[in-house]
Amino acid sequence: MVKKTILAICTLFFLNIVAPTLEAKALTFGELPTKQASKQWSVQVGQAEKGKGLAESKKGEYHTYSLEVDNIGKDVLSAKVYMYRNEPNSTTKFALFGCPDEKECNKEHFERAISLAKQMNDGYPYRFSNFLLAEKATELDVEIVWTQKGSEGRPLKETFTFTAE
Repeated sequence: MVKKTILAICTLFFLNIVAPTLEAKALTFGELPTKQASKQWSVQVGQAEKGKGLAESKKGEYHTYSLEVDNIGKDVLSAKVYMYRNEPNSTTKFALFGCPDEKECNKEHFERAISLAKQMNDGYPYRFSNFLLAEKATELDVEIVWTQKGSEGRPLKETFTFTAE
């Protein structure tokens, strides 16, 4: 009887110590929109637009969100926006979107970056109305790479990280 009681107490003690570390955290936002800003950029994650042809959240697999990036600093010559999510138990980050035909992406890459910069300099933010984020992700990185006058063509980069609560 004493052995069973001691075993039960040890088991409960062990579970109270180990169980919280095994808890899986998914990247969920308590309140949307959520926003981060620097001297140059404002990045906001919000509710995804809904409509015909747009993805909807799928329980147990992914959530849908929107993204808005606004240039609140100096004018830029070119700009690119990348989004990544983490994978549990890995140091690798996965891009949330890519290019199906790498040759076409490389061909138009520079023109798109200049066009995006002009749009943002004119006061129109970059909007991504509906993107998927795996439920198992605990981080969302929004990386902005840009060039501006006086930087001798050298790219500048800022990363905004949204993490699980």
